[in-house]
Amino acid sequence: MRTTLPSSRRLVLTWATLMGLTLISMISARLDADAEWQALPLWGALLVLVSTGFKAHQVLMTYLNLRVSSPGWKGAFLGLALVILGVILSGYLAARHQLLG
Repeated sequence: MRTTLPSSRRLVLTWATLMGLTLISMISARLDADAEWQALPLWGALLVLVSTGFKAHQVLMTYLNLRVSSPGWKGAFLGLALVILGVILSGYLAARHQLLG
């Protein structure tokens, strides 16, 4: 019987990738203690959102094992993740527009 569960190697590589992307997001969001609060530049916000989208994709495909599920389930979960990222981006752009006038 062939198993469809992800291998330990795949799980560890995915975890390491997620940790690396989390560090990239933290650096681009300027989460250091010395900085004063200020608006995140557009490139930084886009980098955080792209990194977050890729991380969501990896979690869905590897840890929820959607890579072996039907296209309907994959599409539904990935579509929902894209909608959430779109709402976050639109909220950021609206707040940025209001701040910059």
